[in-house]
Amino acid sequence: MAKPKTFFTCNECGAESPQWFGKCPACGTYNSLEEQITIQSSVDVPSRGGVSSWQSAQGNGKSHNKPAKARASLTFDQITDRQIARWESGYEELDRVLGGGVVPGSMVLIGGDPGIGKSTLLLQVSNQLAQKYRILYVTGEESGQQVKLRASRLGVSKPLSVVNEGKVEVVDPALPIDPDSIGADLYVLPETDLEEILREIDSLKPNVAVIDSIQTVFFPALTSAPGSVAQVRECTAALMKVAKHEDVTMLIVGHVTKEGAIAGPKVLEHLVDTVLYFEGDRFASHRLLRTVKNRFGATHEIGIFEMVAEGLREVSNPSELFLGNRDDPAPGTAIVVACEGTRPIVVELQALVSPTSYPSPRRAGTGVDYNRLVQILAVLEKRVGIPMSKLDSYVASAGGLNVEEPAVDLGIAIAIVASFRDRIVDPGTVLIGEVGLGGQVRSVSQMELRLKEAAKLGFKRAIVPKGTKFPDLNIEILPVSKVIDAIIAAIPHQELTADDLEPDEDE
Repeated sequence: MAKPKTFFTCNECGAESPQWFGKCPACGTYNSLEEQITIQSSVDVPSRGGVSSWQSAQGNGKSHNKPAKARASLTFDQITDRQIARWESGYEELDRVLGGGVVPGSMVLIGGDPGIGKSTLLLQVSNQLAQKYRILYVTGEESGQQVKLRASRLGVSKPLSVVNEGKVEVVDPALPIDPDSIGADLYVLPETDLEEILREIDSLKPNVAVIDSIQTVFFPALTSAPGSVAQVRECTAALMKVAKHEDVTMLIVGHVTKEGAIAGPKVLEHLVDTVLYFEGDRFASHRLLRTVKNRFGATHEIGIFEMVAEGLREVSNPSELFLGNRDDPAPGTAIVVACEGTRPIVVELQALVSPTSYPSPRRAGTGVDYNRLVQILAVLEKRVGIPMSKLDSYVASAGGLNVEEPAVDLGIAIAIVASFRDRIVDPGTVLIGEVGLGGQVRSVSQMELRLKEAAKLGFKRAIVPKGTKFPDLNIEILPVSKVIDAIIAAIPHQELTADDLEPDEDE
């Protein structure tokens, strides 16, 4: 008779334990272990050429006399070459983060906060791909009517007629809908049962299948609830097998935890080919699609979208989105060029420095790395002479974009000094460089890309580290080796003296 076996699985890391603990022994998360029950067969199944037969063959000593011969493994010469023809998704920003387009038979996981626009993005992408390929959109969180209602707003389908108290009302009849853009081969399946989903995939044979979301799909043979570690692991593994054997591209939506990680075990990220994170402030219009893992392209690429009434719209020139008004500059602002993957983005940094009324001054950073901010403040006090230990310091990036690379250190330092003396940095100047602990300005990577982006947007000067080779561009290059040299060059006709570095008496 079958014997039940009980073990406990962590919801966060997927570690298994034979008994329950209040704290997971692997990841240290409290109250994350859930009971799982498996059925073990009491009948011993004889091994057919498996481990037992291999061990018996090793014991008789005859295997040492046989010549070496491969049973199933192949050399690289025996593996046939296959050209990967990527599909255009209809959105250049998505193709960028995927490495050039959608790879047939791949599995892409998209995570993000609730309401950030994951379903909207996939529905718009499904509509574009449906013009050439057969698409199956599996929704486990919404009904078919809800999906069609959102599709009508996005212009994916015709306006939806809804019967309300005997009167037929047309939802959003004024929306412009192009008949040629309507999804010609897009099918919607409201289902959460994994077996039904696999049957539909086998029957319809789509080129692309969208699963929204993986936490709502469940395998009936498992006793655990949908969204648990066991369910997410088994459902993802089954979908991965279908994707690889049937050459079906899978686009999967994943929920995130409070810490921002994709919910479920880490094996979920290891199984898929590409992991994308959809980020952005819910109160801002722009959204960032960031690559975390990609087996078919580079990582740390970003795509930028803007949320409008008709859905998500691509931002072809993101520098204009994160660049402030250059016609009316304010004290304490500096322009830097940050690189996200291979994309340079011009960002405006804002700093505010004021005397503190507390024994310990406040330091706050929005969109910048806090540890690097504290380090730059210490360098300004030690190497330049600004009494930052008596001042509150606030630094933020325009638009809320996270710029945490070392290349923006020089811009942060110049913005803080400009705010301290209440002076305006030349609006036609960009600052690129890393600040060392000795007050020196260090070189950074991808300098040519950064300078080309600055020249394209009309900047006239660039303050960069000394000793770097620069391309011949229509922009003036000012190489500096120390932070104090960059301060003098960034604030023209306002040379700092020893008296300027002291706080004003009225402060």
